[in-house]
Amino acid sequence: MRRAVLNIWRLLRIAWILARYDALFLLEAIHTAPAITAFARLAPRRRGLGRPGQRLAQALQRLGPSFIKFGQTLSTRSDLLGEEIARDLSELQDRLPPFPSAKARAIVEAELGRPLDELFSHFDDEPVAAASIAQVHFAVTTEGREVAVKVLRPGIEDAFALDLDLFYWVAEMAERTLPAWRRLKPVEVVRTVADSVAIEMNLCFEAAAASELRANFANDAGFRVPAVDWSRTAQRVLTLERISGIRIDRRDALTEAGHNPEVIAAAAAQAVFNQVFRDGFFHADLHPGNLFVEADGAIVAVDFGIMGRLDTDTRRYLAEMLLGFLTGDYERVAAVHFEAGYVPAGKSKDSFIQACRSIGEPILGRPLNEISIAQLLAQLFRITKTFEMETQPQLLLLQKTMLIAEGLGRTLTPESNIWQLTQPLIEDWVRNNLSPEARLRGAVCDLFGILHRLPQLVGNADAALRVIAEGRSASGPEPAPRPPANSGWPRAATVALWVIAGLLAALLALSL
Repeated sequence: MRRAVLNIWRLLRIAWILARYDALFLLEAIHTAPAITAFARLAPRRRGLGRPGQRLAQALQRLGPSFIKFGQTLSTRSDLLGEEIARDLSELQDRLPPFPSAKARAIVEAELGRPLDELFSHFDDEPVAAASIAQVHFAVTTEGREVAVKVLRPGIEDAFALDLDLFYWVAEMAERTLPAWRRLKPVEVVRTVADSVAIEMNLCFEAAAASELRANFANDAGFRVPAVDWSRTAQRVLTLERISGIRIDRRDALTEAGHNPEVIAAAAAQAVFNQVFRDGFFHADLHPGNLFVEADGAIVAVDFGIMGRLDTDTRRYLAEMLLGFLTGDYERVAAVHFEAGYVPAGKSKDSFIQACRSIGEPILGRPLNEISIAQLLAQLFRITKTFEMETQPQLLLLQKTMLIAEGLGRTLTPESNIWQLTQPLIEDWVRNNLSPEARLRGAVCDLFGILHRLPQLVGNADAALRVIAEGRSASGPEPAPRPPANSGWPRAATVALWVIAGLLAALLALSL
């Protein structure tokens, strides 16, 4: 009861602010607390605030850090709010006034357990960036290395915990009272925010993400990730190598510095492709403020709080789906959705093929540089309601990443896009992962995995049979003598299966 009273009171304040920015539709859409929304309509409206998505973005900015993060998550959910509002929310700026540098210094000393002057010979008082969760100060280590030090805001964990409880409460009410919303998983949307925030508020996790991405690109000359200073990193402090460069969206500045924007765009496209398809681990917040071009032309990424993962099956699904759309093979697009379980088996496959055609036909025949894969995914998500498709959070995050990447590519080279630049990479990936030969290779690898475990499986089965036999002998006549555990048949069976595997491998080699 106390939770409900507290959340109702807080919801009243939120509704009032949303109404002031003429963005009350966020609560009206989920029919939550109609009395509160009715009261909030009395709030005086601000004027000249732009489109609905822009008004909502301003209201969320006014409501504070948790709501900024919530808005950024909603920007991936065009199926909830519509494409225009989602697009406006994707431009929501995560900027807040900085907190005093004295507090930042105190947090660094408390987290690292040493006086600041033993860690840094210089520590800038003014932060270079201040966001909802943390701010960044430039510094120089006692060894003379230039670094960037990220420090969490004081009390941010408690503030987020309070707001997240409200988000869960509203989402739970929506799922209980609006059956149509259950398919959209509002509670899972909030859980996505909570998981993302939990990772962002433990800077050791962000350091680990930076370290993993750096390792993935150790041999890629065109894309780099700054090194982590683990000795100066803790839960509330992250220290990274300081990078210098030009923001990737400043085309004129890049040209003046001697860089070719087309080369930069190609390197960026290849980096995005490798993250998504090669590694299945991608930077999910690749806006221009997080990408810089160094003097040697290498692109350097920063801010690793929001990362995405795609397993092998999802990458194959995505590749087959995109390939199907771009070649007009809508039957294959539909088949992939049913095989992946994204569309319930009871739905009409023919109707889904028709829906896919309605998305793909306007795209086919257009120049590749005019095709937006992010918009294609957004249109696909819009038909989810008709076919009761469940939300796939990993694809929603990817769709947002693609949208940002496409916009960045057009800023650098308006006459092309990332899909045109990465077409050879995509074709190679499809050939190596989706061709009949690749599938046969995968099947053989799976078989070898099974054969590798076969002796253990046979031994486990033999032990189980022995236990059963001993149980029977205790309650009935003595069973007939059985062969010893290391008798010839399991070994012979294992050898035979290895021979079969060898033959399959030979056949595979002949077919390639």
